[in-house]
Parts: sequence; C-alpha cells; structure tokens
Amino acid sequence: MSKINPKIDLVFKKLFGTEQNINLLKSLVNSILPENEQVTTLELKNPYNQSDYLSGKISYLDIKATDENGKWYDIEIQVAPYDFFGFRLLFYWAKMYSSQLKTKQTYDELRKTIVISLINFDYFIDGEGEERYHRRIGLTDLDTGKIYEQTDGLELIFVELKKYKKELPEIHSTLERWITFLNKAHEYSKDNLPKELAIEEIKKAMEELEVMYFNETEQEHYESQQRRYLDEDALAKQEERKIQNAVNDAVDNRNIEIAKEMKLAKEPIDKIIKFTGLSKDQIDKL
Repeated sequence: MSKINPKIDLVFKKLFGTEQNINLLKSLVNSILPENEQVTTLELKNPYNQSDYLSGKISYLDIKATDENGKWYDIEIQVAPYDFFGFRLLFYWAKMYSSQLKTKQTYDELRKTIVISLINFDYFIDGEGEERYHRRIGLTDLDTGKIYEQTDGLELIFVELKKYKKELPEIHSTLERWITFLNKAHEYSKDNLPKELAIEEIKKAMEELEVMYFNETEQEHYESQQRRYLDEDALAKQEERKIQNAVNDAVDNRNIEIAKEMKLAKEPIDKIIKFTGLSKDQIDKL
C-alpha cells in the first residue's frame, strides 16, 4: 500500500509536474476536459525542480502548462478550505492570463487560460439530488448563455474529491479512476491495483508513489501538510457528528411531543410506539 498521500500539494507536484511524468498530467487533464477539447501535447512551464524548492524559489506548488494550441493551464490540488478561495483563483487566473504578453506583443496573441482545481472539501452547495463533483465555469452571455470568441479567455474547473461516492464496480471514466486513485491510493499498491483502476497511467502513478523520496525539507513540508489534512478531516467529521446529533435530538424531542399528545388522546400504546419509534418504557415515563 502507498504510504504517501497524493493529495498533498508537494506529492501532487512531484507526481504530475515533472517532464518524465508528462503523460500522467496529460491523462489527468484530458479526463477533466470535455471530449471535444482533448489535448495532444502539454509543455510544462514550471516543472518541479528540487534545487529550486530547497532555495525557496518555489512557493506555490501549482502546475503550469500549455497545449499544442497555446492554451494555458494552471492545475492545483487543495486539501483544506480557507476564506476567499474563489477570489484567489480569479487572482491567479488574471496574473497568468496577463503575463502571457511580452514586450511588443499584441492582444490577439493572448490565449485562453484554464484553472483546474482538485479540492478535498465541499465548496459548492448543491440541492438534494443535484450534487456534482465536476463543474466548469466560464464567461458567457448572461441572457443567452452564448460564448463569444474574443471574451472566451477564462475557465475555472472544479473537481470536488469528497463528493465522489462511486464504488469500484461503478467506475467507467478516466476521471473516476483518477479521483479514486487520489482518494484511495493508501489502499493499493502497484501489485494489487483493482482491474477498474489498472490503466497504464495509474499503474505508473502508483509506481512513482512507492519509490518517491523526500529530502529533509520536503519531508517537513509533507508532514506539515499531512497533519493539516488529517486535522481538517477530523474537524469535518466532528462537525458532521454534531449536525447529526442535533438532528437526532430534534427528531427525538418531536417524537416525545407527539407521544405526549397521543397519550392525552388515550391512543393505544402500540399505536404510539408505531408512530414515534419510542419504547414502551419511554412512553410510560412521559
């Protein structure tokens, strides 16, 4: 089993942000993009370099790349929520988009910039039965939904990892395979990958995880981020328990009130039990 968490930003960058693993990045990006927008090649603009990281030249562990059509991509993973996350994404998009132009270049040389965020928390609030773990946001005509060529320069793509609930037999797409890999790499090794995940790129990713090495500085960063990941996960579960307990208490209190009213109305005890779920002893004590 993998002992390294691929959802930690440093691991993600070392796994997908190096020249030797460019096919892993291309597979991941294509799994997230629509079928009619698949990329053929990707060129890394900020490949992971250990010496740059150690010298402090790398402070933001995203992955920047361009495709064969000149489109720019910024790919990142984020394990914990924080305030103004959406504003931050727009800020980084704006910097990336505007920095394309060099001296004497003109506006028509600007290319679409796509920010892909894989996030380990629920960011969007969906209605019941409408939950989505993958969504694309861009600039459209607010009245017609139409996209215009010269204003189609922004796209934000979100993949909310925790919202993905499918089990192995339900996996059909490459995106579902990559999400499962990111969520459950700790359960597998390159030698025991289930058939649903056993595509070439994920086999390679598992192999890379199992031999990945950290120097002292990288190890400190990894452990710090892993602690944050575990703390956020524990807090989220604690909050879920609090909400569930509050719901249970509200239901119990309502059932008690119903039982009291039914007793006053001299309803049969069996009927009260059926309608409230309370035990005979609980009802007798009311």
